[in-house]
Amino acid sequence: MTLQEWFNKGMSSSEYLEYMKTHRENTLSILNKFTIPEEDKDVLKSLADHSLRVIALTEDWCGDAMLNIPILLKLAEEADMEVKMILRDENLELMDQYLTNGTSRAIPIFIFIDGEGEEKTVWGPRAPMVKKIVDDERAKLPPKDHEEFPEKQKEMIERLTSQYTSDKTIWNEVYESLKTTLVQKILM
Repeated sequence: MTLQEWFNKGMSSSEYLEYMKTHRENTLSILNKFTIPEEDKDVLKSLADHSLRVIALTEDWCGDAMLNIPILLKLAEEADMEVKMILRDENLELMDQYLTNGTSRAIPIFIFIDGEGEEKTVWGPRAPMVKKIVDDERAKLPPKDHEEFPEKQKEMIERLTSQYTSDKTIWNEVYESLKTTLVQKILM
């Protein structure tokens, strides 16, 4: 399938938010609290001239998607970009074209396409600062075969979820990473 066909297949952001079960409340909380900096609105408006659209590979159980999707939706609204959600687990054919480090089906992945359906840039699954936070947390975990691993991993996920849903510094890092990627790849 072409990217245009994948875009057409995707669900709208409102359909996705309705579909969500696991992280709906947290996603909506970030969506309602995050705001685009006033000084960036002109730059985002200039992106609108490029008729970009976004395919977001996601799943609602994913904590990184819970963090990144609402920030993408706010940015997309300012830049007049339509966003379509594609569920990773039901669409591995597309996911496997966007593996992280060539091996990982990490999400979310945001594929920015133009009016003809051509890929312009890709972002995801994490902003650099968020990747460091997650890497630092993972480094504290015991080995996967250790009896305490499941409990320690669960505690780590709870800590990250709490941080993702409350730390506006993280939200701004995600936003800046998305914005910088778009400005460098589209406007320069």
